[in-house]
Amino acid sequence: MSVKKIFYIILGLISVALGAIGTAFPILPTVPFLLLATFCFAKSSERLNRWFFGTKLYQDNLETFLKGRGMTKTAKIRIITIVTITMAIGFLLMKNVPAGRVLLAVVWVFHLIYFRFGVRTISEEEAVRIKIEEHADVTE
Repeated sequence: MSVKKIFYIILGLISVALGAIGTAFPILPTVPFLLLATFCFAKSSERLNRWFFGTKLYQDNLETFLKGRGMTKTAKIRIITIVTITMAIGFLLMKNVPAGRVLLAVVWVFHLIYFRFGVRTISEEEAVRIKIEEHADVTE
């Protein structure tokens, strides 16, 4: 196994761990770590990639979004809340760095705009239907 693949495996595993911790502690963002894990596992190991796609963590947070279908309102609210809390902490810690505060505020506003208008909101029922259809396609 090459050093590059080992690096991607280690980075992917760390990303999954941080993403899992992020579901319980709002200080860590979940979705960016899970997206990084998806990328790393796709680059390193087909077996790890299949395993990750089968985890509840992936299915609850990324599956419908990465398939271009959208996100549930619950997932969007969870992500927006985590990002808002994380950015608020950064904003408060940058009291002596006005440019940093402005940059964080701009990124936060664009984040809200993106999730409101750029990511389609789907119902919980539609998310379940999509998952059932996807799994039915795989078994055929």
